[in-house]
Amino acid sequence: MEAHNQHAGQGSVLLDIGGDVGAVVLSMPAELAGHEVEARPVTARPGHPHLPHVAVLGRPVAGRIRYSAVFGELPRGEYELYLRPSGPVALTVSVRGGEVTEADWPL
Repeated sequence: MEAHNQHAGQGSVLLDIGGDVGAVVLSMPAELAGHEVEARPVTARPGHPHLPHVAVLGRPVAGRIRYSAVFGELPRGEYELYLRPSGPVALTVSVRGGEVTEADWPL
């Protein structure tokens, strides 16, 4: 059984960016709350078989709940994003080192 952080999504998100590492913040529809988004590099990275994935969570923003998926640190490059475990690719994003890429999940 996998343990989950019961406090996830209840506060700020730490982004660990700089150098060749950036972040991605996706605005998500509320109906995808609890689903997971996976990021697959467009160009394979030898020695890095792990595909990062994050949950879609509601977070308080300006007095209301906004749904998002946040990849706090991704090496620069192009990524295909899809719902786990093997949904179709919903969008492709470009990550630049030291920057935050923002995108909207297609409806």
